[in-house]
Amino acid sequence: MKIDENDIFNSLKKTLDSYTKISETTWNDFKDICTIKEIKKNDYAFELYDKVDAISFVYKGLFRTFATNEHGEEYTKNFFWETRFYGPMVALLSNTENTSSVQAIEDSIVVDINHTKYRELLVKYEDLKMYHILYLEKHWILQKDHNTYALVLEDAQVRYQRFLKEFEHILSRLSQHHIASYLGISPTHLSRIRKSLKSKK
Repeated sequence: MKIDENDIFNSLKKTLDSYTKISETTWNDFKDICTIKEIKKNDYAFELYDKVDAISFVYKGLFRTFATNEHGEEYTKNFFWETRFYGPMVALLSNTENTSSVQAIEDSIVVDINHTKYRELLVKYEDLKMYHILYLEKHWILQKDHNTYALVLEDAQVRYQRFLKEFEHILSRLSQHHIASYLGISPTHLSRIRKSLKSKK
């Protein structure tokens, strides 16, 4: 996979700026804590209990973060595609063991951002601090609260219909197994839902 560093960093800067304008001074220091890397399809960005000190920006590709219960059943917590960030935030903020894994669904290119140094920059730069607040509000509070509500109160068919709208742009890139895992149902149950919805059309 061809890596164009200028294009990758331009994409990252554009994404940061979409939340709040980042100054050139801040950006230059921010770039210094970044590392570009490739991750092959089905490989892991990190696994359960790995010690991770990075947040990652997806330049190209698709990822899922998931946890596994004592029976070996997987629960997909979220998907991350181009211009989104993933990372074991709870583990990073609480200095505890990582309790989930992140796997590449496609061949991917990401930018790893050193978390320890990122926290230092947050103290130093107000524009980066504002970006951080706005990103967390949108993706970790509003979206997460909505998803938790839906998982508890909506039945599987309603959750699936909502999923189709929310993830319409990446549906063709996801397997039925991954979709079922996200919805908290079996692939067989998902198949029944799809057949039922198709018969109603």
